[in-house]
Amino acid sequence: MRTNSSNRRNGWYVDDIGVFSYTIPTNILNDGEPVYEFSLEQNYPNPFNPSTKIKFTIPTVIANETKQSQLVILKVYDVLGSEIATLVNEEKPAGSYEVEFDATGLSSGIYFYRLQAGSFIETKKLILMK
Repeated sequence: MRTNSSNRRNGWYVDDIGVFSYTIPTNILNDGEPVYEFSLEQNYPNPFNPSTKIKFTIPTVIANETKQSQLVILKVYDVLGSEIATLVNEEKPAGSYEVEFDATGLSSGIYFYRLQAGSFIETKKLILMK
């Protein structure tokens, strides 16, 4: 949702059609923008050789009135579904992250990367061209 006027730190904003809304931010990033949901971005560059960057965002999870970290797993697979690399496999607090995938030694072709965190699972395609 785009905003015309906002104060995201305090949770209020006015959307594109002038509707005033108030939300309780779940996380404040360094730039002051709250994180409300998971996201997995398309890698850049794509196609790539020999490395590419993958960005993802993890929202805040609150349990028992305490912010909780989540187990985050980011893996790369070939077209047959064989695991090629594990880029992330650890507890992470809410925030935005960027991971570099170095495909030196791999053949040109189509690969997939998959982010799993909590109940969120998303897969995207990347292309290695040598």
